Amino acid sequence: MKPLPQTQALLNVARRVVWFKEPAVALADPPHFLAHVMTYGSAEDVAAVRDAVGQDAFREALDHAPPGVFDPRSWAYWHLVFFARSPPPPMPQRFAAQG
Repeated sequence: MKPLPQTQALLNVARRVVWFKEPAVALADPPHFLAHVMTYGSAEDVAAVRDAVGQDAFREALDHAPPGVFDPRSWAYWHLVFFARSPPPPMPQRFAAQG
């Protein structure tokens, strides 16, 4: 996935939706950042990010979504919006370390 530009609009969204990281650090991991936007962002946040990076970035983020970010409702919604997938594929899962 292409790096995201560090525009003021994206930094502002990152500050709100990935509150536990510095905005520039959040933007450095596009799938994680976009997953947070799709799960926790407002309609205005989604529009600002879509205007900056395009819809293909959202599609790619869904295809490479990190586990533990999406809730089932957001996962189903965005798959329906971007892929017309209903039902959506299984959500990404974390796997316990084997030792």
